[in-house]
Amino acid sequence: MSPSIRAGLRRRSTVRQTKQVQPPDPHPTGARPPEIPPELVPNHVALVMDGNGRWAKARGLPRTRGHERGEGALFDVVKGAIEIGVKTLSAYAFSTENWSRSPDEVRFLMGFNREVIHRRRDELDAMGVRVRWAGRRPRLWKSVISELEEAEERTRDNDVLTLQFCVNYGGRAEIADAVRALTKDVEAGKLRSDRIDEKVVARYLYQPDLPDVDLFVRSSGEQRTSNFMLWQSAYAEFVFLDTLFPDFDRRHLWEAIEIYARRDRRFGGAIPNEVSADLGAT
Repeated sequence: MSPSIRAGLRRRSTVRQTKQVQPPDPHPTGARPPEIPPELVPNHVALVMDGNGRWAKARGLPRTRGHERGEGALFDVVKGAIEIGVKTLSAYAFSTENWSRSPDEVRFLMGFNREVIHRRRDELDAMGVRVRWAGRRPRLWKSVISELEEAEERTRDNDVLTLQFCVNYGGRAEIADAVRALTKDVEAGKLRSDRIDEKVVARYLYQPDLPDVDLFVRSSGEQRTSNFMLWQSAYAEFVFLDTLFPDFDRRHLWEAIEIYARRDRRFGGAIPNEVSADLGAT
């Protein structure tokens, strides 16, 4: 590494250490997050942003207008996640199944995702948000990949919140890709097949360093996973809210977290039942 490059890295490190993080703008209503003990706030929230098309249809608008309105909804949720203490938020932006939509809508979504990431990159960086991307490269526009990778690089040292954009993503596709990569390592002698367990498989996922999902939230009233983060959500709590996503904001996230905080998470364990004294005497 040349002296000039090392000097540049030192300067970048100094900038990062002294960077002032900008707090999120307050909600227009003045709403504040509920008082929830930090240990009951989910560490990782998965968000299915559903209902954009139905929102637009109900207003006699093209589906694309619903997607445009959804941008503001997502970024208000990001701000609410920061305010309440969520550390990772995964947003389902474009699925591997969305390619089956009309060519016009697919083209719009590709361009829209690219522009949203470019337009919001500085705002996210200022708030201390780290951007990550999960998904498949094949078929995804190179310009979208470029914007995602640029955002990842620019925000790599941020630690207030990790925002994972899931673009050209599918839960089954992720597992299949993991198995394919794992099999190659077995064939190359890098991995013994008898050593494969759940922890090994997890290392081959798209973003293996991110924690499992604690809370899975879906807007619009639909109650299904739609192939989102299947492996990571094995023990997630699911909350389905009726609000269409363009009308969603941080208050809905907080509502879901309040529901989550009341849940009893046992991860397959159980507390022994108390046995009646009368039964014990028979």
